[in-house]
Amino acid sequence: MTSQLSLGPVFFNWDPDSWRDFYFRIADEAPVDTAYVGEVVCAKRSPLFLQHMDAVVDRLQKSGKRVVMSSLALIGNEREAAAMRELAADDDRCVEINDIGLVPAASGRHYHLGPFINIYNEATLAYLAGRGARLACLPPELPAASIVRLAAGAPLELEVFAFGRLPLAISARCFHARAHHLHKDGCQFVCNRDPNGLAIDTLDGEPFLAINGTQTLSYTCCNLIGDLDQLVEAGIGRFRLSPLAIDMVAVARVFRDALDARLGPSEAMARLAALAGDLVFSNGFFHGMEGRRFQPLHQPEVE
Repeated sequence: MTSQLSLGPVFFNWDPDSWRDFYFRIADEAPVDTAYVGEVVCAKRSPLFLQHMDAVVDRLQKSGKRVVMSSLALIGNEREAAAMRELAADDDRCVEINDIGLVPAASGRHYHLGPFINIYNEATLAYLAGRGARLACLPPELPAASIVRLAAGAPLELEVFAFGRLPLAISARCFHARAHHLHKDGCQFVCNRDPNGLAIDTLDGEPFLAINGTQTLSYTCCNLIGDLDQLVEAGIGRFRLSPLAIDMVAVARVFRDALDARLGPSEAMARLAALAGDLVFSNGFFHGMEGRRFQPLHQPEVE
């Protein structure tokens, strides 16, 4: 069976027209099979993109891509809860649940589970599959050994987060607003100044994390291009690319060519490095190390 590529939801607060044009280009040019669309991080951003949502979904579907609507990762009030319950219960759309509290609302329907859902063992997979889940994007902090074990007897499809800044945490507080001496309620949408997130340094001046509104991300960009063969051998059939403000069409083409054996790991890595600009790659979690570290190709793993 041919491995499938997915494009995760845009985490960042991009200009609405740029957001629309990004998805239009994905629809027309990117070799991805599934596109996730929807606001995951901050409910205040959702109205900014509503004017383009129908056009984006229509363009993606007409290009032959499956569209999945992503829910919020953290529901903060009853208004947001009602909107997410309505989304989860929509029979006309496939939904990705990112807040475990929405599982009852999707009862009786088939749905996806996003990487914000804590799935660390077989019992959790079985429990959620028994309640309608048909695909799970595994948490990105899982090491290879855990992924292999989960894939061995998975009762549903598994997807691995293979490229992008890793979603690490979500909060009710808005770090972006505080960084600009603003309150969350009067944030002025300052998160739109950082299309890939705002880098945060340690006290020693070393880039460590990135913030995106209420979300904490890795500073480094996860890149599992050199680990695809191991994942495919383990039975993983879907790989997620998380949007960044770089040429994601070209990134998708590199992953597609690597999965189809038209590119070797070294050449694929070189092409991604050329596309990534100043992004720093990591695959530490996969190799059982600190997540920010990178295990080079064709070298023994570090204990």
